[in-house]
Amino acid sequence: MEQLRKYRDRHKGERCFIIGNGPSLRQTDLSRLREEYTFGLNRIYLLFPELGFTTTYLLSVNTLVIEQCANELMALTLPKFITWRGRCWMAADPGVIFLDSDYTQPETFAVEAPGRVYEGCTVTYVALQLAFYMGFERAILIGVDHHFKAKGPPNVPVVSEGSDPDHFHPEYFGKGFRWQLPDLECAERAYRLAREAYEAAGRQVLDATIGGKLTIFSKIDYEELFPT
Repeated sequence: MEQLRKYRDRHKGERCFIIGNGPSLRQTDLSRLREEYTFGLNRIYLLFPELGFTTTYLLSVNTLVIEQCANELMALTLPKFITWRGRCWMAADPGVIFLDSDYTQPETFAVEAPGRVYEGCTVTYVALQLAFYMGFERAILIGVDHHFKAKGPPNVPVVSEGSDPDHFHPEYFGKGFRWQLPDLECAERAYRLAREAYEAAGRQVLDATIGGKLTIFSKIDYEELFPT
């Protein structure tokens, strides 16, 4: 909690990019983000060698991801925000800041990250809450495609049988990886809470995802964010 409190309003009035992990990232010029504040989610680090830089922060609240990728996550030197449920795999990492996040509590938007944080069925929602706590004026989503080829009951754990078509890298949830099928309706309810919280504070969430199916936030063309 003490570590989290150091981030309160650290970026007041600035903008950040929250980078989802959808296939649309391959259509997005990520080199433009080198000097921007960025939140990377889960296995975004698979892109780091190609990009030549890391995201400002990394966030993961899915215990299946944390369990299977703990060694890779611990090898990263950027600030990492990890759910407290992952402490058995990540406690030895001095770069981790633990979040008291949960997926079962009432659907809320936490303006105070050191308190209980509702996960909203998507790590992107937790990133929006962290960005709000850090004081960002605008949070811009990219790579949040909000549609999946994988079908089945939401939140049910499955084992991948081959290359991953639903993320930017075929090995993101590649063959043999255990993951949970998405719950897009739950995520949309959470995104509406985020939109309301940002608007009530005079701030904004924008969606610059190329070809994304999410309709909760105002859309903006990605290239327009970088005037020449």
